[in-house]
Amino acid sequence: MHYKFLIYISYSYAVPIGNPLEKEIINRGDSVMWFSDLENGKEALQDKSNHLRTIEAVINYKPDIVFGATDDVPDFISGLKVQIFHGFFAQKRPEGNNKFAHFRIRGFFDLYCTQGPTSTVGFKAKQKKSPHFKVVETGWSKVDPLFPIVRKENSSKPTVIIASTFTKRLSLAYNDDVFAEIKRLSKLDTLNFIMVLHPKLPQELKDKWKSLTGKNFTYHNTTELIPLFKKADIMFADTTSAIQEFLIQIKPVVTYNHTFDHNYLINVKKPEDIEGAFEEALSYPVSLTDTIEKFINKLHPYFDGKSSNRMIEESVSFLHENKSQLKSKPLNLIRKFKIRKRLGYFTLKSYSKGYTIKL
Repeated sequence: MHYKFLIYISYSYAVPIGNPLEKEIINRGDSVMWFSDLENGKEALQDKSNHLRTIEAVINYKPDIVFGATDDVPDFISGLKVQIFHGFFAQKRPEGNNKFAHFRIRGFFDLYCTQGPTSTVGFKAKQKKSPHFKVVETGWSKVDPLFPIVRKENSSKPTVIIASTFTKRLSLAYNDDVFAEIKRLSKLDTLNFIMVLHPKLPQELKDKWKSLTGKNFTYHNTTELIPLFKKADIMFADTTSAIQEFLIQIKPVVTYNHTFDHNYLINVKKPEDIEGAFEEALSYPVSLTDTIEKFINKLHPYFDGKSSNRMIEESVSFLHENKSQLKSKPLNLIRKFKIRKRLGYFTLKSYSKGYTIKL
């Protein structure tokens, strides 16, 4: 059977999540189109010939399976709705009662393709309380290009990749003292810095960091992080979910004022401690790398680069399954109205139960 897939995004950072899926879908001989419900994502898709530009085009395409690297997808378009996530469970900060937004069920998805045990357990627990969806552990498409992991050769001038989240109170990019310290270190000619910033950060902040460009500092305006991960020896970050992606390589990460003092991170709270933390991280202490490895085996225990294939196969299989055991999705009237308002498309049509195609 020939299948029609839709990769549904909002922001540019979701494109690297969908790219491995797109490649796998094309290799299968199936059809794949992209759609973004926000301008930031639309701009990132401009160079793709398979980019649907209107919600009307999406409806007319009649997808069989919708991969959502978003918090929600329109309930009125056809297809099995599959949550593929736009990041790892980063544990940036707990919400009320020490709960995390990563496990928030918004009632739009039929299938959750989880990344590893730490996310699977949380969503399985949610599934018991809200049995309108299925959970299956597949690994995450975005990190497929990391594999096989090739050990980087030692260099006389190690490379540090700097990454930052967009939340102002959590982001190192806003900190003037951190900026001054990185500026100082970049002039010592002992380290090479490469930097990426979250697309949602203000342009003036990006320009500020870009001003450090020189012999030992390069700013990259990209959402394709994996090629940069491979070049780097260690990472310097705050609470960004890019930390977990980088750790899969079993490379140390120094964090600045992370919400939690995780034992798989080297967390510093003062700018004057950054240089010493870099030195510690670059020594690759066995106690740290062992801890990182244990953490990764729970976060994403898939090292074959075939998570995209598993996500597709599980989605196709579930598309044809009898879903009579699943309850109807919640009414979600306010969220459904907001989606319609955002897209400028108002309809009473809604797929309230898991989408099924009988073989």
